[in-house]
Amino acid sequence: MRQAKNRQRGKIRNALRRRRQRAFKHGRWAETYARWALFAKGYRLLAKNFRHPLGEVDLILRRGGVLVFVEVKFRDDHKAGAYAVSPTQWRRIAAGASGFVARHPQFAGFAWRFDLFIVSRTARCQHKKNFWRP
Repeated sequence: MRQAKNRQRGKIRNALRRRRQRAFKHGRWAETYARWALFAKGYRLLAKNFRHPLGEVDLILRRGGVLVFVEVKFRDDHKAGAYAVSPTQWRRIAAGASGFVARHPQFAGFAWRFDLFIVSRTARCQHKKNFWRP
């Protein structure tokens, strides 16, 4: 009886692990796709997957005198991506942005913007500029 339960738990853990790995892979693909799409629009990449003790930002780009902090989301339906980022996550992204500017003081005089980039399974993308304001 106990062995059967342990086997069942193991199967569930493996299924969850595969799902997380698949989501991670899709997210990395979406970030690469977003990076290239934004590069084609004239943005210049400063950092990707920037981590700071206070928060994390997927893409940090520059266009003119504006620093753009981009959160990238991969969703089956691109319409659902707008609801994928909670206010708590945006606060963490803003904290990560503050950490980036603190580490790189040459960007202290730049304006900031927080964008959302949604990539769907069919590679349809949507760039929502100035999606959130702290």
